[in-house]
Amino acid sequence: MTARLNPEVAALVEARLRYYRDLGSYDLYRRGLPPAALEDSEPAATAQSEVTKTLPPTPHVTTTATESEIPDLSPRASRSAVSAALSPAQALQLLREEIGDCTRCPLAFLGRHTIVFGDGDPHARLMFVGEGPGADEDAQGLPFVGRAGQLLNNMITAMGLQREQVYIANIVKCRPPQNRTPEPEEARTCVPFLFRQIEIIKPEVIVALGSTAATYLLEVKSSLAALRGRIHMAHNSKLIVTYHPAYLLRDPRQKKEAWIDLQIAMRELGLKPAKPAGD
Repeated sequence: MTARLNPEVAALVEARLRYYRDLGSYDLYRRGLPPAALEDSEPAATAQSEVTKTLPPTPHVTTTATESEIPDLSPRASRSAVSAALSPAQALQLLREEIGDCTRCPLAFLGRHTIVFGDGDPHARLMFVGEGPGADEDAQGLPFVGRAGQLLNNMITAMGLQREQVYIANIVKCRPPQNRTPEPEEARTCVPFLFRQIEIIKPEVIVALGSTAATYLLEVKSSLAALRGRIHMAHNSKLIVTYHPAYLLRDPRQKKEAWIDLQIAMRELGLKPAKPAGD
């Protein structure tokens, strides 16, 4: 005969599971309940006491919502449906928590100090994607805060926006040693998290900064010259390819070409260049 939970304890556990599912957590594992939690054993009060020792305080649950008003956050629900039930900021926070102190690829063991998740407006119409964090980014936990980041900020300002109005992320979220290009294993392990960020934010336009970003966003290997100058479609967004700001620091002559690329994005978003100071 299969042992069953005392009805009071079963109701408590069911409420707690709903609470965790509302938070987006589905991978829960059974510990093995003490004998007191089973029927025909010790009193229900003892069973409840044993179970609640391992659970956080029960949240207040209202019962005014009808079944049709409650979003489906059960394990059978798709990831996109779960994200749609949360605000973009909440969904991004849950994704960051899922990544945790990541050890999924070798970069975790090659000198990384901080995971650089992303930065900016969760509702951004425009998203920039680079290759990976550098030393300054690894120290601060934010993307594009070094010299290349300062140039990117200037590029964003020239487009008539502020950094706070866009979202910035990278193909990999940990710094590769000596700022080398991420290895395929590293990029393939990390880029699904970027794709989920894109799915949550739903930017109208993505600007791929450099060939590494373009390769993994478009899932094609091609030269930067072959990809620039036109609009691609990727991840339900229009995607434009341009030079990485770090490359522009090494070869300032290409800034004019990068500005041409950014103007494509501006036309798609209906943006006008910022007026020079004093005008």
